[in-house]
Amino acid sequence: MRDWRTDPTFAMCRALVDGADLASFAGGAFDVRAVVAGIQPGGHSTLLLDAVPWGNFPYGDDAREAVRLLCAGEDPASHATGVLGGLCANDSRAAAALAVPFLIPIATDGHHPHRAAALAILSGPARARHFGVASRDEFLLHRNDPRRHAPGDYDDYGVEVTGYPTGWSVAAARAAITAETPVLLPLLNDFDPTIRRDAAFALATAVDPDHTVRTALATRFATEHDAMVRAALLLAAAETTRAHAHPPAVGWVRERWQDRTETPEVRLAAAIGWLCLTDEPAPEDLHQAIDTCATDERAHAMDALPWMYAAAGTREPGLRRCIRRMLHPEEPEPYDDPWAFSL
Repeated sequence: MRDWRTDPTFAMCRALVDGADLASFAGGAFDVRAVVAGIQPGGHSTLLLDAVPWGNFPYGDDAREAVRLLCAGEDPASHATGVLGGLCANDSRAAAALAVPFLIPIATDGHHPHRAAALAILSGPARARHFGVASRDEFLLHRNDPRRHAPGDYDDYGVEVTGYPTGWSVAAARAAITAETPVLLPLLNDFDPTIRRDAAFALATAVDPDHTVRTALATRFATEHDAMVRAALLLAAAETTRAHAHPPAVGWVRERWQDRTETPEVRLAAAIGWLCLTDEPAPEDLHQAIDTCATDERAHAMDALPWMYAAAGTREPGLRRCIRRMLHPEEPEPYDDPWAFSL
C-alpha cells in the first residue's frame, strides 16, 4: 500500500486536521456516504467499478483492486479479503466501505467461487473499533445512540488513522447493507452453515427500526440445528436489539441462557448478549451457566464466531476475554507478549 499522505486527493483529511468544518464536505466528492449511496445495484459490472472515485479515499486504489479480483473470481481470494480486512483492522475504513455495494452481489450469488469470502468481510467497515472490544459497555455496540453523540458532527466515533471521520465510513457501510437487506436475509436459510453464520453477522449491522432483521434471526433460530449457527443468530439478535431497543427480545435472550436443555454455545452467547442489553447485576444462575459451559476447549472453538474472533486477545480467546471484562472488570489484562516463552 502506498503512503496516502503523499497523495493530493486526501486534501479533506489534511484540511480536517488543520481545523476545517466537517459539514463543509458533507455530500461532496470526499463524503463516502454520498458516494456509496450513488453506486447503482449490480456490483459485478467492471464499468460500475471504474466509475467510483476510489482515489478520493485513503488506500482507495488498493481497495478497488481487491474488489476487482473478487468480482473476477480470481484466486486466491485470501489476498483480496486480506486487503479489505486489513483496512478495517488498521482503522482505515473509508475505502472498505466503498467496497460493500460490490461485495453484496458476490456474497448473494450462489455460484460465485468467492461468495463466502465476500460475505465474511463485507460488514467489517460497518463496525467501529470492535477489534479487542469485550466490555459490557461496548461489546455489540454500534455507537449510533443519539445520546452518545459528541459535538462537531463526529458523533463519538472520532477519526480514522488517516484523519477521515470514522462515523462517515461506518454509516456508509451500514446504509449499503441496510439497502440490500432483502437479498441478504435469504442467506440465513443457506445450505452452508458458514454462510448462515456470517449472514447473521452482516445483517446485525443493518438499520432495523421495524425489527425485521431481528424477527428473521429469531425465526431462523427456531429451526436451526447447528449449535454454532444458533449462537451466531443469538449474538446477531442481541446486537441489533442493542441498536434498536426491543424489551421482549431482552427477555427472549435471558430465557436462552436459563434453558439447561439448550446447547452450551447458545447459552454462552445468550449470557454475553444479555449482559450487553441490560444494566442489571449478573445473577447467580448466569454465573453458574458460564462456569458450567465455558470450558477452555469450547472457548477456543467459539472463536469461529466473528464476534468472538474480533474480541480475542493474543493469548485469550474471545469468549474468555468477554467473560473477564464483563464479570470481573477489576482483573488486570493478561500478559500479552507474543514473543515471551512459556515457562
